[in-house]
Amino acid sequence: MTPILSDDVAAALSAGRPVVALESTIISHGMPWPRNAEVARAVEDAVRDEGAVPATIAVLDGRLRAGLTEADIALLGQDETVVKAASRDLGAAVVHRRHAGTTVSATMRIAALAGIGTFATGGIGGVHRGDGMDVSADLTELAATDVLVVCAGVKSILDIPRTLEVLETLRVPVVTFGADAFPAFYTRDSGCPTPERADDPAAIAAMRAAHRALGLGTGMLVANPIPASHALSAEHMDAEIAAALAEADAQGVRGKDVTPFLLGRLNAVTDGAALDANVALVLDNARLAARIAVAEAGTGSWA
Repeated sequence: MTPILSDDVAAALSAGRPVVALESTIISHGMPWPRNAEVARAVEDAVRDEGAVPATIAVLDGRLRAGLTEADIALLGQDETVVKAASRDLGAAVVHRRHAGTTVSATMRIAALAGIGTFATGGIGGVHRGDGMDVSADLTELAATDVLVVCAGVKSILDIPRTLEVLETLRVPVVTFGADAFPAFYTRDSGCPTPERADDPAAIAAMRAAHRALGLGTGMLVANPIPASHALSAEHMDAEIAAALAEADAQGVRGKDVTPFLLGRLNAVTDGAALDANVALVLDNARLAARIAVAEAGTGSWA
């Protein structure tokens, strides 16, 4: 199934110019209106500023889309019928002609179908705290789909050591940009050492090219620590996350509803600092992803 491409995305892919995929749950389920639309436009601008073409991905009326209009972004940000779709939900979204904001796994799948090899997001899902069987589809999609994902690490609300172990088992290379410690979304240091470190986008592009040449067939995870100016206190956030998790459990929040519930709760109890941090890291990830895509286009390591 081939996604519908916007004119600028189609032209860039045809000409071999760098393109960066962007997810849409940050619009539909991650932030309130109109901040969600403002951030979506700012992230696209950040990609353009680094010399790449942004391709925000979603499902609209059951059609896979790569590259959205202002009206599309407004729909995703305001229409309460928009669902949150992981990769397993895409078939149903297509058949039932739904509007859907795409998570990391769904965005990866649609990006791969469109021929886009680089993707920027906020943080990825992983193994949930206290339940080793509750594992995000983001991890299995990374194992199955050859897309490089730039993020600020695993979301702080998750079990990061277990998530890194699962990524190792799934043969997904993990590289941290400019740091020896793997980041934890709101904070720069999760307490876990990074499997690999790279200090410039060209080095990451070279690692990606070598990984692909080996025929390993998986995606690649690039962790980009949140800018120091917006990083939050690890101790404070750990306490707030524990309280939010307890509240989610008490209210019976389950499955795909957990993450938006927790992010909303953290934004409220930090007086907006968590949301500001989220915006800062998404913008920084978009810039880094664009630089990697530009490096790959220059060396021909992604076709």
